Amino acid sequence: MLAPGWAGSPVASATGDRAYLRALLDAEAALTRAQAALGLAPAEAADAVGAAVADPAVFDTRSLAERARGGGNPVIPLVADLTKAVGEPYGPYVHRGATSQDIMDTASMLVAARALDLLLPDLARTQRALARLAAEHRDTPMPGRTLTQHAVPTTFGLKAAGWRLLVLDARDRIDAVRAALPAQLGGAAGTLAAFGAYGATDPVELPAAYARELGLAAPLLPWHTLRTPVADLAGALAFAAGALGKIAADVLTLSRTEIGEVAEGGGGGSSAMPHKANPVRSTLIAAAARRAPLLAATLYGSLIAEDERPAGAWHAEWEPLRDLLRLTGGAARDAAELTEGLRVRPDVMRAHLGLTHGLIVSERLSAELAPVLGRARAKELLTELAARTYAEERSLGELLADVPELRGTDLASLTDPARCTGAAAALTDRALERR
Repeated sequence: MLAPGWAGSPVASATGDRAYLRALLDAEAALTRAQAALGLAPAEAADAVGAAVADPAVFDTRSLAERARGGGNPVIPLVADLTKAVGEPYGPYVHRGATSQDIMDTASMLVAARALDLLLPDLARTQRALARLAAEHRDTPMPGRTLTQHAVPTTFGLKAAGWRLLVLDARDRIDAVRAALPAQLGGAAGTLAAFGAYGATDPVELPAAYARELGLAAPLLPWHTLRTPVADLAGALAFAAGALGKIAADVLTLSRTEIGEVAEGGGGGSSAMPHKANPVRSTLIAAAARRAPLLAATLYGSLIAEDERPAGAWHAEWEPLRDLLRLTGGAARDAAELTEGLRVRPDVMRAHLGLTHGLIVSERLSAELAPVLGRARAKELLTELAARTYAEERSLGELLADVPELRGTDLASLTDPARCTGAAAALTDRALERR
């Protein structure tokens, strides 16, 4: 109820308690299959465990959560329930040789993989929508704003192209992290010792076999206290949330009543003011982007993990990681809807170019008039006329027309903001070449 930013999103269902339970059960079943594939367990044991985990509804998540307090994690009660469900003679093969963190870490990577597979299509929708906007508005002039003030003219196409590059950067980071998500298997202290005791002639083969069963990457070493996978995941998710947050921040500014250069396709209503159409999608994305860095900071903090298995470090990751997946997944869903429905108002943008009485082109005029008047005279003249534009309520072009030295100069072209967008069109074209 307090999370409209991710409620109902594809990632929400992929990160719920049932989804984590499914991942924990998949991790346990894959462990038995991997041992069977290497001759460390009978094939019948793998079949029995697979049958027992087929229906997660058999397992009570509330009971698991309550009993998790006893050992500090939900794997311990789950193993007890799963062993009972498998029964004799194959129950003893459940979880054999593993430690709770092996299963919990592996399940977290499975949940992340499944969530990212749902998040990436929304990023793809967003970048396609932004590519369309950039192409359509390649030559649509608008005020460029720096430090909240009008600076020089730019184009909406260039702005949309920049948004798209951020989304593509986020996609590439998430793609790389998704491909590298590893299984976890090390046993009690990361030495694989128990598997040797159970008959493995080369226990080092087992983590790779385990990873293959799960569709995850094979770890070079057990990473119980080497939390690179979680830190990389945190960084990619926080970057993605921030990239989408940049789009939201710009839309929130440009959709203000007194600006109105863009508008969300379907604004939200107000409980008190019937006339309002609030930019709700942008608001929710911005909220996610504000929370994501602090969640990522908690996950980075867990890099400081003592000994061969830490007390509290990996436990501290579970909720922030789920929150970060949900927030970023929800933001990606909202960004796709926002960009696909965004309404752009070129006429308003064009009108706003005149708010400074033509001073928005002063940078270009400085360069163009210097060869005609001399650099010092051009600067002195423009400084004087800048003050007069507001005092006399006349445009800069009108005042320049009164300057004797400039008679015969094509002032209409020089003072037209739409002709002062520099290389914006070429830069937009260049950005759209990226795939």
